[in-house]
Amino acid sequence: MSKSAKGYWIGHVTVDDPQAYAAYREANAVAFEKYGGRFLVRGGAQEVVEGDLRPRTVVIEFPTIEAARACYLSPEYQRAMALRTPVSEADLCIVEGWNG
Repeated sequence: MSKSAKGYWIGHVTVDDPQAYAAYREANAVAFEKYGGRFLVRGGAQEVVEGDLRPRTVVIEFPTIEAARACYLSPEYQRAMALRTPVSEADLCIVEGWNG
């Protein structure tokens, strides 16, 4: 694993309460700013061509894989996640970028 590789969060989310989820979106901005997270995909239109996915897809780029991990474990994101979990279901992975 290269320390110079970017890191990505890839999430697939089902939102059960859009109004309550909005509070999560506001709260997560603190962590993403601190760790250099940048949205590449944020719930836009999607076409599932194979398999099954949740209705909302999110891709967030971080400057390094270490920053992506640190953001997820940070107190700032954990506070935001506490707002998300009661009102949505998510599948989330942290992925190392390819430097090829």
